[in-house]
Amino acid sequence: MPRWGNCDFKQLEKLAQKLEKMSKFDVQKFCEEVARELAARLLAKVIKRTPVGEGTFEVLTKDGVQKRYKIKSGGTLRRGWTANTQAEAESGKVPNAKEYANSLKIFKMGNSYIIIVKNPVEYASYVEFGHRQEPGRFVPALGKRLKNPWVTGKFMLTISEKELESQLPKIIERKLTKFMEECFNNGY
Repeated sequence: MPRWGNCDFKQLEKLAQKLEKMSKFDVQKFCEEVARELAARLLAKVIKRTPVGEGTFEVLTKDGVQKRYKIKSGGTLRRGWTANTQAEAESGKVPNAKEYANSLKIFKMGNSYIIIVKNPVEYASYVEFGHRQEPGRFVPALGKRLKNPWVTGKFMLTISEKELESQLPKIIERKLTKFMEECFNNGY
């Protein structure tokens, strides 16, 4: 009669315990953390790409006098990415991208987690996608007449989304690997 030998199942029992602990893991919390990190990364990318207006403009006052103003540091549109209102963006008192991303509300629809990233500044869509203009019209802020009927958009959000989308698998894989290591090494 053949002998089958001895087998120590302690390691398999430990693995089973760790897998059981991992099954009790809050998947929703993990997905929300990933969603917040992705929102923060998107905001960081789009803020860098958002143009800042600089220059001078003239205003005709009620008494008919022209006053010239110089914009030293615009940035309302850029600050708008982390502001709740246009007035907040204009004031300059806005949180950084990571703080703002952590404050955003997460919606769950089916198996998807959704965070809405928007810019409340009224002209944000015109800068993003472009806009029409009337050729020949004089614009005091520019100090010249308009020539082209269309101003091409900057596509700062569109480009940032596509760039983040290409990096998405690596980011999620790193987060998942880190989570698995915590589960198996620290006993979660």
